[in-house]
Amino acid sequence: MSDLQIGLIALGVLLILLVLGFNWWQDRRVRRKMQSHFPTSEQDPLLGAGAGAAAGTAAAAATATTRREPGMGGDAPRAPGQPAPVDPGSDADDAEEPDPACEVVIEINFAEPVRGADLLPYMQSLRHVGRKPMRVFAETDQRRHRARVHAGESYASMQLAVLLANRSGPLTAIEWSQAWARAQDMAERFDATIEGPDQQAVLEQGARLDDTCAALDTQVGLTLMLGAAQPAAEVLAVARDSGFVSDGNRLAWPAENGVTRFTLSRADGAAFDAGMGGVERLYLLLDVPCAPADTRAFGRMVDVGRDLASRLRAELVDDQGKPLADGSETVIDERLQVLFEQLEQAGLPAGSERAQRVFA
Repeated sequence: MSDLQIGLIALGVLLILLVLGFNWWQDRRVRRKMQSHFPTSEQDPLLGAGAGAAAGTAAAAATATTRREPGMGGDAPRAPGQPAPVDPGSDADDAEEPDPACEVVIEINFAEPVRGADLLPYMQSLRHVGRKPMRVFAETDQRRHRARVHAGESYASMQLAVLLANRSGPLTAIEWSQAWARAQDMAERFDATIEGPDQQAVLEQGARLDDTCAALDTQVGLTLMLGAAQPAAEVLAVARDSGFVSDGNRLAWPAENGVTRFTLSRADGAAFDAGMGGVERLYLLLDVPCAPADTRAFGRMVDVGRDLASRLRAELVDDQGKPLADGSETVIDERLQVLFEQLEQAGLPAGSERAQRVFA
């Protein structure tokens, strides 16, 4: 073997050793960064600090600092009854958390804390993937759980919760890939790592949830035939005087807790205050999974429908265009009680935030 060959072999070995040494040094540097944000403790920080010895009083419950698993919030308005997030900088955790029964979580762990002001410009892109909403939650560098990102805080991690199913169907492979791609984009922008479940397991879980919801999804409608067209403004005034409140293009009849019992809409789908045209037909709709359980859920809507019919000189008919038979509301309410019980047993209580999320 010539001196040149020996020299080339020696040079190759030296280069390999240099690459291995550089990789080892890089690994130690990253580990030191991660350990600086996740200090060692006898207690696993993901499991929380414990409930404390005296959890029986309201004061203790209000001041407890039990660690919650990172939840998935967003910048969207709160649903009725949903707890409000705490003020930025508070030592208390936000109460809202992800819902593992209907959401799947992607974790984003930052190598260094990231300012909320730097994260906020990217929140808009994290609201939806396809037809599935996402919620964004975060954990501050002080180990506080947040349901929203605030400009004045810094965050050690962020979580994306993707809805597994809704009325558009189960989460698809394309939607899941889009969510994963957006998490990867955040990781690249802010030097982070991401973790999430296997795609096949996610799609199977979404399909199971969709099957359950499809078997329980029920809506009951009534129609108000106004005959001659009536001014939309007058119809709106009568509906509001009856107790309806605005809800986008439609009107809602709220329960005591603010959750919608049933809705009133124009047949053309337009808003009541849109344009100068008249209204000839109105739809009353009871969205059973999204309405609170009620022994007179349908009967209550019938009562309101008959009152509106009287005020608007209209005829109240069923979804087949036939006048309501005497006692029909009692029969339908009995059937709805069975459905309310089935929703409860399936873990989707009627009118709950979970039910409103997946039946949207």
